[in-house]
Amino acid sequence: MAAPAVEATAATALRSVALRARKAAERVGRDPERVRVVAVSKTKPVSLIRQIYDAGHRCFGENYVQEFIDKAPQLPEDIEWHFVGHLQSNKAKTLLAGVPNLAMVHGVDGEKVANHLDRAVSSLGRHPLKVLVQVNTSGEASKSGVEPSSVVELARHVNMHCPNLVFSGLMTIGMPDYTSTPDNFRTLTSCRAEVCKALGMSEDQFELSMGMSGDFEQAIEMGSTNVRVGSTIFGPRDYSKKST
Repeated sequence: MAAPAVEATAATALRSVALRARKAAERVGRDPERVRVVAVSKTKPVSLIRQIYDAGHRCFGENYVQEFIDKAPQLPEDIEWHFVGHLQSNKAKTLLAGVPNLAMVHGVDGEKVANHLDRAVSSLGRHPLKVLVQVNTSGEASKSGVEPSSVVELARHVNMHCPNLVFSGLMTIGMPDYTSTPDNFRTLTSCRAEVCKALGMSEDQFELSMGMSGDFEQAIEMGSTNVRVGSTIFGPRDYSKKST
């Protein structure tokens, strides 16, 4: 169980992040209500997540399937869960069965995982699932995601051939040292324009998931609707007990 001092610090940090996010949106004339702070709780105990929940937050993210399905049933059903990052296609049904209140998957990086998610939603008889296509905007071999030149093709596949999925936008992960963050974000917004044109979608209703602890304010200023903030809220992660 997390110590009370750690929990109090996390709740305070959450309020600070929410305020910073609001101010970033207001600086560029955006509606702060259009920005979602996804509190990424990977490697963190249920007790600490519950403390953030009790502070009023409802949107949380995880990215290890086994850890996710272990933790989610122990927490309130009104949490809006997001799966963040690369999802192996063979774990799609396990994830959806284990987290009935999963709201969105950030990280569909190919037709195979899209098809598996689509079939899993259908077989489980659940409501259509919102998904974001992951784009590798940095060009790093270690990163998942489609190349910017392939994003329209994958978005069109999800939109036309996966009736149990709701194509909702795009996601990217920036460079670790944030040196190329503006370029990564500009690339994703350019991809948004291309996809909206190809699919006849409105940019106003299009989700962009970009920005993490070190650059979420800049991401919001550049159009992000989902910022994935983990360590700034919860503190450094403990990977010693990581489960895939």
